[in-house]
This record gives sequence, structure tokens and C-alpha cells, in this order.
Amino acid sequence: MQILLIPENTGKCQKTCLRHCYVITLAVLLFLVVPLCVGAAAYRLTAVVDGPTNPEHLAQLSAELEIQRREIDEARERAEDHMNALALKLGKLQAQIMRVNALGQRLTSVAGLDQGEFDFSEEPALGGPEHGEAFAGAVAGDITAQLDLLALQVDERFEELALLQSLLVDRQLQSALTPEGWPVVGGYVSSRFGFRQDPFTGRRAFHSGVDIANRSGAPVNAMASGVVTYSGEMAGYGLMVEISHGNGYTTRYAHTLATTVKVGEKVEKGQKIAVVGSTGRSTGPHLHFELLRDGKAVNPRRYLHASR
Repeated sequence: MQILLIPENTGKCQKTCLRHCYVITLAVLLFLVVPLCVGAAAYRLTAVVDGPTNPEHLAQLSAELEIQRREIDEARERAEDHMNALALKLGKLQAQIMRVNALGQRLTSVAGLDQGEFDFSEEPALGGPEHGEAFAGAVAGDITAQLDLLALQVDERFEELALLQSLLVDRQLQSALTPEGWPVVGGYVSSRFGFRQDPFTGRRAFHSGVDIANRSGAPVNAMASGVVTYSGEMAGYGLMVEISHGNGYTTRYAHTLATTVKVGEKVEKGQKIAVVGSTGRSTGPHLHFELLRDGKAVNPRRYLHASR
């Protein structure tokens, strides 16, 4: 094949010869390869441009968004259920705190505690140096923080109730083991504690107890709880009962007609232990009541009162 090339400025003609293989290759490039490349580029460009507006693509995005929305709704419902449960628990704890406070105040009143000795309506007095980092609690209004605070108050109230119970038990034990009251049914003091004229000799002598005149056979009761350490005849005392109360106190009930307890027996406060008589060194039916503290006789006057 021959190709003539004629430049404009010279007007001369140049002849060029191309082989058939070159001509075929050039034709393939022009009519086949180039259109294919252009078509591929146009397809990819169209996919890039039209992709977001493709109905299938939009449907897929819509489905994914719907799944995410349902998950968010489910998470919100779970959170609301959890908050409702916490609020319900908070209400129950607050009601329990109110009942515990009311019970504590009632116990304090029933116990007859001195004003200010145990005030259940006030927070317990606390103190001490601070060590370590301070606890950073949640902000006000946070239900979790309120629950933590309420749980702390519950623990404090239980500790206060335990202290109150211990205090009441101690008081009950102290009251039960401390001789007080009136050891017989009826009667009156016929001879006091201290120096007096001896009824048999007329001389001045020390009287180590209190004589309570009464009818023969009148019940004699223990002035406090304890253990019988003596029950029988004793010189000068006649038929006598002695009770140890375990806190340094010992009581003696002398000149009795008969006893109802034995040595080693545990007796309760107010329990009948004997009956009034006139045994031993006695001028008539009466009870000689004697109070010893740490082995030494003391004046029982302040332990005797009109609860007879």
C-alpha cells in the first residue's frame, strides 16, 4: 500500500509504503481496541455516577438502617426497663428505711433511754482523719448514686439497731442482776442499817442489814437474778438463803421459816425463795435483808423502794 504525503508549505509530494501487517494492526487498534477501552471507561464511570441512585443499592442501605433502628429501639427499651426496675427498688428501700427508723424510735422510747443518749432520728456521730482518695460519687439525681447512698443508710441503721439491742440487753441484764425493789410481800422497816441498840443486850452494836417486820409465812422473793450459794442454818441468822448475783453483789435473807431453793440453783429476780419466820437470833417474825458488795456489807436503803 502506498500513502502520499503533501506538505502545505513546500508543495512537494512524499511517498510512503506500509506493509499489509501494519495496516491490519492499525485497523484493529482503531476499530476494535479503542472502542472497547472507551466502552469500559464509560461503564465504570456510569457505575460510579449511578451507584448511589441504584434501586438495589438504596434497598440494601434502607434494610441496614432498619436493622440499626430496631437495635436502637431495643436498647432503649432495655434501658427503660432497667431504670424502672432501679426506681422500683429505690422506692422499696426508702419504705424500708422509714419502717426501720420508726421501729428504732419506738424501741428507744419503750426502752426509756435518756434524751440524747440514743437518738435514732439523727445520723450517728462519726469522725476520724481522712486517708486515701475521696470517693467520687455520682451526680445528684442519679438513681445508682441514690441506691448506693440508701444502701449505706440501711447498713448504718442495722448497726444502730444492733447497738440499741446490745444496749437494751445490757440494761436488762444490769437490771436483773442489780438488787432493787422490795424482798417481801408487805411489811415495814423495823430496824435500819448501821449502829443501833442491840435488842438482846441493849449495848450499841453494828447492824449489817435491814429488818423488815412482817407476818410469819409471808413470801420472800429474790431481789435479783443469781445463783444460790447458801441455803440453811447459820449462827445468828437462823435459816438463811444467800444469793450471788455475779456482778459483785450478794444478798442474804435471814430468820426465814422455810426455804424453797437449794445451793447451786439458779433463781430469777422476783422468784420466791423462802417465807418469813423468826429463826435464829430474833425477837419476832421479820426478814433480815443484807446486801454485800465485793464481800462487804453496804447500806441497802437506796436499793429498797416502794415497789412492794
